[in-house]
Amino acid sequence: MSGRTVVYLTPEGFQALEKELAFLTTVRRQEVAARLHGALSEGELIENAELEEARREQAFLEGRIIEVEEQLRKAEIISKTEDNDGIVHLGDTVLVREEGVDTDEEYLMVGSAEADPRNGRISNESPLGRALIGKRVGEKAVVRAPDGDIVFKIISSS
Repeated sequence: MSGRTVVYLTPEGFQALEKELAFLTTVRRQEVAARLHGALSEGELIENAELEEARREQAFLEGRIIEVEEQLRKAEIISKTEDNDGIVHLGDTVLVREEGVDTDEEYLMVGSAEADPRNGRISNESPLGRALIGKRVGEKAVVRAPDGDIVFKIISSS
């Protein structure tokens, strides 16, 4: 893997991208092609807003297809570590507690392509993810924020 950026994906994330790519290259391409054909048959090309919109949609679609193909090509599947060594790894579920707060927060450590913080999936590239990766249970992870440091204690990692 020398010289290329790795896209870390869970097995489910990889399957979701494969499914999206299949949908985009079959169903969506046909839909956009039909829309383009319809817009072209409307006559006056100079003032054809539908044609311009269809071309923008096609460009966006093709861009997304290229992006998904690239992510799949660079994918490295992350899996849950079987040995619970107490160190935070990609694929682990981490329970943390922010200093001064009484409630715990649980996160699944994923690659940036699957990050969804509102649903408890944080990227290893996010400030909190970078602070957590490689730390041990019981240690503190410090996130540098504009208003000051935010300190999290790692309660568990599995």
